[in-house]
Amino acid sequence: MRKLLLILLAFIIAPTVFAQKERKFVREGNGYYTDGLKDTTKLDTVSFGKAEVAYRRALEIKPDDFHWQVNLADAIYKQNKPDQAATEFGKLIERTTEPTEKAMVYHNLGNSLLAQKKFDPSIDAYKKALRIMPGDPETKYNLAYAMKMKKKDQEQKKKDKDKDKDKDKDKDKDKKDKDKDKKDQNKDQKKDKDKQDQNKDQQNKDQQQAPPPQNKISKQSAEQMLQALENDEKQTQEKVKKAQAVKTERSKVEKNW
Repeated sequence: MRKLLLILLAFIIAPTVFAQKERKFVREGNGYYTDGLKDTTKLDTVSFGKAEVAYRRALEIKPDDFHWQVNLADAIYKQNKPDQAATEFGKLIERTTEPTEKAMVYHNLGNSLLAQKKFDPSIDAYKKALRIMPGDPETKYNLAYAMKMKKKDQEQKKKDKDKDKDKDKDKDKDKKDKDKDKKDQNKDQKKDKDKQDQNKDQQNKDQQQAPPPQNKISKQSAEQMLQALENDEKQTQEKVKKAQAVKTERSKVEKNW
């Protein structure tokens, strides 16, 4: 009987000890989370990271606790991990039927999606939150902000698209201009070549049709040559006269004999 009593006491004490540990981890997590909110000039990822660890340790003891799960997802979001936070908040939607809690989950899910610039899903999440809690001013503001950011994003994309089109047009124009310049250059080069070929042909024709070149002499050279001819002629005449004189003389001698 005494042994049975000790066993019953052990079962009674165990849940109490686990509950104390759970509350201890939650208090630690809340403390770190509060520390992370103190400095509004920067994101204190260290404190929020410690809060995440503490909440996870609490959930190891009580894994189905909805509130600790929300705290965990929020701590992850505060570390600038919106994709992971969105996954955690997405899991919580079906884990509560209480309207305020469900609206809060949709609101936080919308924040996580908006931080990733997933505008349409975030707008859908805010609208679902407002269907449950139509008068929530923060969700209304976030919805309006998400819709404004979506419009701005669409306008920017349109500008970028138009800019890309203009760039493509400029590239096409530059290409066409370059091609035209190249064609014009090729035409000019062909014209120059044709002109050179024509000049060559004309030169060849002129060379073929032109009379053979005549050697030209200077006036002085011509006079010298003429004088030389005259001298030769005088010398020739003198030789002829001498020859005739000798012949006459011989004929005289022959007659006297």
